[in-house]
Amino acid sequence: MPGIVVGVDGSDQSERVLEWAMREASLRQAPLTVITVHQVASSPWTGSSIVYPEDKPEQEKARKAAEEEVSKISGRLDSQPPSVTVNAVNGQAAKALIDASGDADLLVVGARGAGGFVGLLMGSTSSHVAHHANCPVVIIR
Repeated sequence: MPGIVVGVDGSDQSERVLEWAMREASLRQAPLTVITVHQVASSPWTGSSIVYPEDKPEQEKARKAAEEEVSKISGRLDSQPPSVTVNAVNGQAAKALIDASGDADLLVVGARGAGGFVGLLMGSTSSHVAHHANCPVVIIR
């Protein structure tokens, strides 16, 4: 995924992150890939995600929500990225974003998203991604 990759989770913070990434992709004339993750359990032994057939509709719901968020923000922007792709995956957010960073030019995440720890300055996902991504990372507060 050359270009800019942005992680979204449907939170208010996520909307600001997506808008920043869309503006940056437009400015750089870089393709934008939006990734949303339907969080599933992981095996305590292997760390691999445990995905059931019942997770597929939730993954699709997450993809549609991300597409709606892209459309909403797109309507507010003066200029657009050359392309926007929305991907939804079942799994762990940090792992999915780190995997996507493999051939990205830039990875954009929020400081904290839909998690319940309001007092944290930086969420566990953004912290993990910042330490393990394979490209530069921008963390939006």
